[in-house]
Amino acid sequence: MNINDKAPAFTLQDENEKEISLKDLKGKTIVLYFYPRADTPGCTVEACNFRDTFKQMQKTGAVLLGISPDTPKAQKKFQEKFKLPFSLLADADKKVADAFGVLQEKNMYGRKVMGIVRTTFIIGPDGKIQHIFPRVKPEGHAEEVLAYLKESQKGAA
Repeated sequence: MNINDKAPAFTLQDENEKEISLKDLKGKTIVLYFYPRADTPGCTVEACNFRDTFKQMQKTGAVLLGISPDTPKAQKKFQEKFKLPFSLLADADKKVADAFGVLQEKNMYGRKVMGIVRTTFIIGPDGKIQHIFPRVKPEGHAEEVLAYLKESQKGAA
């Protein structure tokens, strides 16, 4: 995926098994963050950072969505455990991750495995990729995203 590419269309179940489609969010700025697995150390740090900046993100009008290959049930448990105020989407077959190009070969303890590379996409109201944060470090990432949203808001004003 590149800046200005049209974001791949998808429909996934959220933590409540309710379907969420990208097309239903047209006209909004979407922060779509891919993470490898619910309730693992790095993913927890990242999710809790997003939780802590969520109200400020909402003020920019952005919709925050997390995606991982977990089941809706695992997403629900993760969401409740850490009181996450945003939807977590279940991409169990990794089709959406693959469409966004974040399903890549990773080195896991010396073994090569296919996995989710932590990446965040900002999708503009027109459905196109506005910005990509590749190979994200969990610490401080939510603040980076928030700063980007505030900055792009100024540009649009």
